[in-house]
Amino acid sequence: MAGLKLEVFATGATPTADVVVTDQAAMEDARLHAYEQGYTAGWEDATAAQVKEQAQLRADATRNIQALGFTFQEAQAHVLKALAPLLQEVVGHLLPELARESLGPTVLESLMPLAEEMAETPVTLVLNPVARPAIEALLEQATGLPIAIVEEPTLSEGQVYLRLGDSETHIDLDRATAQITAAVRGFFGITE
Repeated sequence: MAGLKLEVFATGATPTADVVVTDQAAMEDARLHAYEQGYTAGWEDATAAQVKEQAQLRADATRNIQALGFTFQEAQAHVLKALAPLLQEVVGHLLPELARESLGPTVLESLMPLAEEMAETPVTLVLNPVARPAIEALLEQATGLPIAIVEEPTLSEGQVYLRLGDSETHIDLDRATAQITAAVRGFFGITE
């Protein structure tokens, strides 16, 4: 059997490839330069990703803090709104009663220093006739004081004037109660 023979289509001589001869140092420099470029590109990508992530974290934290702030303000407003009726009751009912009960001790507290100052001069109390029994009961405890009580119906139950010689002291628990009531109402924005 005869061997198979194939036709050759090549024309002329085969071209030779250009041969580049490099030395070992130039090849190492090229590899090191490529490594540095890759390292720098990776570092820049990582830095950009970190900056982007930190910006996202700051934005999320800011949004969460704002949400907490609104939640806190809503809770505070709700608590204050719930407390308003209670404080109104305290101011409207309990405070005037406490003021009436404390009128006598307040007068006595103001009277004692004045009495010590002018032991021989009689003290004059000018008060509303309704407040007289409560004040007389307390004045019985302070025996030995020369006290004259003058009733003045134009004064409110919480007002008393203490006169000692030329000096005079004014006690007005009704006004103090009204100021406290106005302050509480003003704080809660309550109008009648």
